[in-house]
Amino acid sequence: MNNGFDTQDFLFDLNGYLVLPGAVGPDLLAQLNAAFDAFPALEAGQWWGNVQRMDNAGATGTELHNIVEAGPPFEALIDHPAWIDRVRRYCGEDGTYVQGLFIDECFASIRRSGGFFPMHSGGQDGVVRNQFRFVNGQFRCAQVNILIALTDINPGDGGTRVIPGSHKSNIAHPVFNQPFDARREAEDEVIEGSIEVTLKAGDALLFVDAIAHGATRRTNPGDRRVVIYRYGPAWGSTRYGFRYSPELLDRLTPAQREILEPVKPRLPV
Repeated sequence: MNNGFDTQDFLFDLNGYLVLPGAVGPDLLAQLNAAFDAFPALEAGQWWGNVQRMDNAGATGTELHNIVEAGPPFEALIDHPAWIDRVRRYCGEDGTYVQGLFIDECFASIRRSGGFFPMHSGGQDGVVRNQFRFVNGQFRCAQVNILIALTDINPGDGGTRVIPGSHKSNIAHPVFNQPFDARREAEDEVIEGSIEVTLKAGDALLFVDAIAHGATRRTNPGDRRVVIYRYGPAWGSTRYGFRYSPELLDRLTPAQREILEPVKPRLPV
């Protein structure tokens, strides 16, 4: 008896990630790439409306945070049918009094060349914010990420690297014993047991944040374009404290607004 679980559920439980082929269709993919083409050249820390450039990954590329404020194509990703039901089951606390989702973080990333981002996370520390749990026949994950490839991501394109199964690990990979900053200065980092995930434009990578993951060095010409939305249970709070503009909230559907603002402000009347 599988209690309604499918093969994707099995693989997510086993490996900690899934590839969703063709998750974003051609029309939306074209709109997202056109939006990327129109991004202004921002300096680190500079704002563009309610979007801010904030390059947490340093040399690994440009990141524009709170990207849901960048227009309708990004709003369409909030509750995209290719993943929203699965994400809701994995980290939406289904069947509880606090069920629902929120978006912990959302950003666009452009990488043209430069360094890798060292592997990090893993199940060994039991961090509540990104943990993987399965309790009484229910997934109880605290953060599930959707990475949408807007360009093909092949070897040499600076793709994501993961260690399958590490979301359940009790022991840290030995390379994690080295200081993180020292690892960032290394020439490269390919950890034993890790794999590089290749994607076609329009594919999405779904992974629990507890899996050990990082980014490979980009050595090919051109650029790698991805959008990342990190989902968590509705009771959480956003990582960087961004607040959504009234204009954005007013034009969303009720279902989308509930994901961005699952707990309404309680104010005196």
